[in-house]
Amino acid sequence: MKILLANPRGFCAGVNMAIECLERALAFFGPPVYVYHEIVHNKYVVSRFSSQGVVFVDAIDDVPEGSTLLFSAHGVSPEVRAQARARKLTAIDATCPLVIKVHLEAIKYAKAGYTIVLIGHEGHDEVVGTMGEAPERIVLVETAEDVEALEVADPAKVAYLTQTTLSIDDANVVIAALRKKFPDIDSPAKGDICYATQNRQGAVRELAARADVVLVLGSQNSSNSRRLAEIARSLKAPSHLIDGVAEIRPEWFDGVETVLVTAGASAPEDVVQECVEYLQRTFGAKFEEAVVREEDVHFPLPKSLRELIDDAEPAQTAGRS
Repeated sequence: MKILLANPRGFCAGVNMAIECLERALAFFGPPVYVYHEIVHNKYVVSRFSSQGVVFVDAIDDVPEGSTLLFSAHGVSPEVRAQARARKLTAIDATCPLVIKVHLEAIKYAKAGYTIVLIGHEGHDEVVGTMGEAPERIVLVETAEDVEALEVADPAKVAYLTQTTLSIDDANVVIAALRKKFPDIDSPAKGDICYATQNRQGAVRELAARADVVLVLGSQNSSNSRRLAEIARSLKAPSHLIDGVAEIRPEWFDGVETVLVTAGASAPEDVVQECVEYLQRTFGAKFEEAVVREEDVHFPLPKSLRELIDDAEPAQTAGRS
């Protein structure tokens, strides 16, 4: 058996930043540190932090007044930020900068009087946060059929934005429908679907044809991970979205010569390696790093956390002298 290990795969810059942010906050403040929703959509990451004293909440009211709260990589609405201020929480914003870009675009278009069509999945944390920037101006669509049913106050003043983790192909179908219905529709100069989503999807498109089966490491609530599995299936490659090696079934590999292994942007590398080791141990598989594109993107820690740490360092240094 041969393993094609897709590259790029796994953590993106936004996820790396959010996880480092939570690690640093935990080390600086000590447990408990609260996080609004999951820090990233991955079971293993959430479980690891829970064991270290991180408490994940779905409502700001569940955070004791005066506590430390971290906003997840998916972003939050202005209403959530206001609730955090009202409870006197030390809030640290780990929103991915590419999600912040979409929020700023929503604010800009709303101030200019546009109807904003947001292409995304209802209920996804990122979509909820983006829509909260201008709820009276944003309408959500997911399919071309949704576009057909769409009515707006001024068809000449419409703009679209997208969730950052969509399937590029699916988004393009909806965008084409929007352009057909609203020929004057506006959009950002640079698309919203993030570089990591595009790169991971591109790697699967390029490599799936060489594989008899595809393993995608990622959780079921991870939008970008699910898109990877869907793309592989659309290319007629049997595909399985799994959290880790415990979910692998030996019968998936009957008669299989080549396995493509990849991971969503919120899946840690150690679960990928565990799966590779399983295939090596069970089937004597050899692996090949299949590099489709190089990535070299890094996002700094949020300013709010950097300032807290920097302000504390002189006092800590003075205490040791």
